[in-house]
Amino acid sequence: MTTRTANRPNCSIARTLDLVGDRWSFLILREAHLGTTRFADFRDFLHIAPNILTNRLTALMDAGLLEKREYHEEGQRTRSSYHLTSAGEDLKLVLAALQQWGDVHVPRPDGPTVVRRSTGSRDLVDVGFIDKGGNAVPEEDVVFEPVAGGPADRSTWR
Repeated sequence: MTTRTANRPNCSIARTLDLVGDRWSFLILREAHLGTTRFADFRDFLHIAPNILTNRLTALMDAGLLEKREYHEEGQRTRSSYHLTSAGEDLKLVLAALQQWGDVHVPRPDGPTVVRRSTGSRDLVDVGFIDKGGNAVPEEDVVFEPVAGGPADRSTWR
């Protein structure tokens, strides 16, 4: 049994990691979620080499997670800004889950640098599992279950 079909992983996690599976891509996406759009700001906030930033921004655009927009400030040349697409916006939950895990398992001595807060109530929020009815489901009650007959179905591996 193979985990790839036509050079594309069957696993959703593997396909996602093909797009965002390096440190810089996640950090660029984090900055984009914090409102960063300009190349120089990404470079300065992340302390990333310009060539690496260019490569990662291009890869994130090719993956459909960022889009480039041109802007022009008076007296300056036309420049590009980088904005999250709807697919990039949808990674907010993934970034929040990584942040939450890091805050618990590899915390800073001085505490978190960013918190997750509801814009309505201003209450702090956690990432979690929610059922179709909108109810929180405890992590211990959630399992990863292979789809019968699918590539991850271990009962077919013999």
